Amino acid sequence: MNVIWNEQQIVEQLHDVKRREQAFTMLVDHFKEQLYWQIRRMVLSHDDADDVLQNTFIKAWTGLEGFRGDSKLSTWLFRIANNETLNFLERKRQALSIDDEAAVGVAARLESDPYFDGDETERQLQEAIAQLPAKQRQVFNLKYFDEMKYEEMSDLLGTSVGALKASYHHAVKKISDFFNRHD
Repeated sequence: MNVIWNEQQIVEQLHDVKRREQAFTMLVDHFKEQLYWQIRRMVLSHDDADDVLQNTFIKAWTGLEGFRGDSKLSTWLFRIANNETLNFLERKRQALSIDDEAAVGVAARLESDPYFDGDETERQLQEAIAQLPAKQRQVFNLKYFDEMKYEEMSDLLGTSVGALKASYHHAVKKISDFFNRHD
């Protein structure tokens, strides 16, 4: 069944206790794939992305009372997903030292992931992206893969447009350097 998305109607239903569950199901159905790929590009693993996505929707469900509609639902959800992703990466970084992470090897993890179907160039790109600091990785992913405008990113991440442009520039430079070293 193809349901037409009406954000204002969904917001009203989310604030109606009798219709909240149905509206939330529509919200999940509408955003789950887009959120999954935003998270997946940051955490790399399908299983980790699923876990973070689930946590994102749990946080959204428990935070419905606090959603006033000052921002779009997408902005609100992406901000929750962003925070959950960064929290996950920080916990993972604390559990593994950076040296351990390098020893495991991003490329080996990607190749062993049954959901990864990219070619050698895609594998190298993902390896280069994985070596970026979390904030630069996030900005690069949003700009490069999601083609998000800096103004939208600024709303989502609470960072100035200038800082986002600088982060993207540094990320592109580091990725370019990575490919130059691996020619």
